[in-house]
Amino acid sequence: MINLKKHLELLGCRVKDRVTGFTGVAASVTFDLYGCIQAIVNPGMGSDGKLQEPQWFDVNRLEVLDAEPVMERPQFDWSPAAVSAGAKGSGERPSYTPR
Repeated sequence: MINLKKHLELLGCRVKDRVTGFTGVAASVTFDLYGCIQAIVNPGMGSDGKLQEPQWFDVNRLEVLDAEPVMERPQFDWSPAAVSAGAKGSGERPSYTPR
């Protein structure tokens, strides 16, 4: 459980891939059946104002540039009672408004 929490703490942090130099915000962390733990890194907008493509990386390749998340992380602790009461589930998503 401690390792799980460590990986979830990547969410929202600015990170850099040690191999390619790709930087951005860790937007999701996945755990697959074969033991791979990966994060999708969202680089944000380019100089042209268009959203750039996010990329997946093994978490072992990522260096945390800023441990302060860009937004508040969701609370993943839950109980069946909290879910059925509507207290847990999808959170509000940040929106993008072009200038």
